[in-house]
Amino acid sequence: MSLLSHQLELLAPARDADIGIAAIHHGADAVYIGGPGFGARASAGNAIGDIERLCREAHRFNSKIFITLNTILRDDELEPARQMAWDVYHAGADVLIVQDMGLLALDGMPPIQLHASTQTDIRTPEKARFMQDAGFSQIVLARELTLQQIRAIHQVLDPQRSQLEFFVHGALCVAYSGQCYISHAHTGRSANRGDCSQACRLPYQVVDSKGGFVAHDKHVLSMKDNNQSANIAALVDAGVRSFKIEGRYKDMAYVKNITAHYRKLIDELIEAREMDPAHTPLARASSGRTTFSFTPDPNQNFNREFTDYFVNGRQDDIGAFDTPKNPGQAIGWVTQIGPNWVELETTDAATILHNGDGLCYYDLHKELVGMAIDRAEPASATKLNRWRVFPKDDVAGLRDLHNLRIGTEINRNRDMDWVRMLDRKSSERRIGVWVQFSDTADGFRLQLTDEDGHSAEARARHAHEPARDAAKGLASLREHLGRFGATDFAPLDIAIALSQPWFVPASLLNQLRRDACEALEAARLAAYERPLRAAPVEPPAPYPEDTLTYLANVFNDKARQFYARHGVQVIAAAYESHEEEGEVSLMITKHCVRFSLSLCPKQAKGVTGVQGTVRAEPLALINGKEKLTLRFDCKPCEMHVVGKIKRAVLNEAKAQPMTFYKARPGAQAAH
Repeated sequence: MSLLSHQLELLAPARDADIGIAAIHHGADAVYIGGPGFGARASAGNAIGDIERLCREAHRFNSKIFITLNTILRDDELEPARQMAWDVYHAGADVLIVQDMGLLALDGMPPIQLHASTQTDIRTPEKARFMQDAGFSQIVLARELTLQQIRAIHQVLDPQRSQLEFFVHGALCVAYSGQCYISHAHTGRSANRGDCSQACRLPYQVVDSKGGFVAHDKHVLSMKDNNQSANIAALVDAGVRSFKIEGRYKDMAYVKNITAHYRKLIDELIEAREMDPAHTPLARASSGRTTFSFTPDPNQNFNREFTDYFVNGRQDDIGAFDTPKNPGQAIGWVTQIGPNWVELETTDAATILHNGDGLCYYDLHKELVGMAIDRAEPASATKLNRWRVFPKDDVAGLRDLHNLRIGTEINRNRDMDWVRMLDRKSSERRIGVWVQFSDTADGFRLQLTDEDGHSAEARARHAHEPARDAAKGLASLREHLGRFGATDFAPLDIAIALSQPWFVPASLLNQLRRDACEALEAARLAAYERPLRAAPVEPPAPYPEDTLTYLANVFNDKARQFYARHGVQVIAAAYESHEEEGEVSLMITKHCVRFSLSLCPKQAKGVTGVQGTVRAEPLALINGKEKLTLRFDCKPCEMHVVGKIKRAVLNEAKAQPMTFYKARPGAQAAH
């Protein structure tokens, strides 16, 4: 079944099938994962056999598996992509996440539901409505949208046809997704083809139009990490129904912890709305309840500190300008430095340091310096917050630690106790069942009915023997009926309907329970329905614009045909086809370096002595030999990072030509 308008979907990432299964067990309603190819994380592909294994496990809980087929494709890649779509469909996958519109014009695709990738850059109601009309059942919105913009998009959609998906946690790409070409221009590695070189995480000199330095060695394009924990209810009210966690490169511990964190938040909201008559009741998008053996904490995983980005409007502090690394959490400060050890005083006496912990601090240049602990031991028998740590490398011989001084604040960015805890089993997911036990003419019957309405039963022939102690026998019977052990099920209620108190052996009850659980699992799998692909409206809905530049990422002739069929008159080729050799916008972003450095003309309005003196003149970013120009479009409040493609990239492309247009698409569109 497709996601319904009252259901909330928690969508978790998976680098591989094992991490995907862990996500399911930690409460994910859906998991997105790369197939064998054509995913926007080039090194996060998975074999078909692993996809099949993940789908089997997910479908036990009515969770869904989304496959990321979200790169732009050359003409010669369309047929392999079509074949891969069939392969993952046969493996049991439920959804394809798509960027390239050529796939929608391709004959012979499987009847699998399509979701519009965030790479399609959906920021307006008009674009979202078009995507719905083109046949997308779920739309992944741009990360930069405010609650008001999300609500405006939701209001133009038909909730019976399309739902909104939004990133709520993880690394933030500074560019509008699908609108960044710096990596391709400088290295030939295309972000739209899953191979970004992450130029946004580099340090830059920021220079004004007169050559003066505005900022020195700052990571001015590096954002903090997304965290919408405080905004879940507001996002639901704005129309979001699928809550997406970023992280297909992340490890098992990250996926377990962050999935558990948002599972708890969403469940709390669902329960709160059940008690509030002013709101429409909400429901989980899959089956079962999850319990955890730990308390989820997003601060324990790699993060660049957190921001809720633009959801509540433009914020002052969204950048991780000092470092793109994980600064961790402050735990104390340095009190002494020895020849091969460092003594620390922790802020909280309950803080325990472990062998293998990772510590870090900012040096005099505000660069983050790491210090891995080889051994940690208490430094005082009376003061519990004093620790002596022995780094893995000799302190005196470590150049990076020369700036370590008494009084330096120390952070911990890896807690080995936490790591070891999440290495173990850390959750249980159980589907609620109503249990009914009764006698039959020649034995006993056990019936299970699950929370989704599926039923199964098991019967056994057995002589009826009166119980010696009726009350004790009934209590024992109820206790044994409630033992569901390692199955997927947990009792919601146990009803015992016997004509008189009988003695029932525990071995018989165990066999009945095993048989009934197996039958119920089979009934659930047999009843599972994959969501269907939505039919596009006819006649084809017109695209909101009649002219497309390279920013539309049209990289194959089928994509050109798609847009022409929807009324676009002029269609330029994607940047990766190298028809744009001069200076163009290599990145478009809502982040503004001028605003972040307090140089925005709007900020200066009303400031005596400053108003009228600050203008949105271009700035330059310099990293080594690389130079990029920042231009500011103040009306939509956007920044363009301008540059040109390197000659070396063009030369390499000529050595390995791509199959593409024989003429500019604008000339072909009229045919």
